[in-house]
Amino acid sequence: MEAERKQEVLTSEDVKELAPLYENTVLALKQVYDPEIPVNIYDLGLIYELTIDKSHRAYVKMTFTAPTCPMADEVMSEVKRSVEDVPGITGCDMELVFEPVWDQSMMSDEARVIMGFDPQL
Repeated sequence: MEAERKQEVLTSEDVKELAPLYENTVLALKQVYDPEIPVNIYDLGLIYELTIDKSHRAYVKMTFTAPTCPMADEVMSEVKRSVEDVPGITGCDMELVFEPVWDQSMMSDEARVIMGFDPQL
């Protein structure tokens, strides 16, 4: 999928225009939770890449804490649905990857606190 994506150069005006859409998409991703962990997938560090092109189509590259996640299809469907429900988003392409391998260092400080880890490590 990565090779199929057309790389387009965004101007500073494009970035300004897309910034609120990007922020709203991140908020939508923060509404999706890992079914086994009480932390949203964004703060958990499962979203490796989020881009939005000039046509307002989103691209999400994500992973799971384990390649054998039994709820992977359901979570990916929920991610796609949540992103596509953001006003202004015209569609969402997704890619599931396992490189780099997810580890606890990818969590936000907020997620680390929720999980009972030291946020400074």
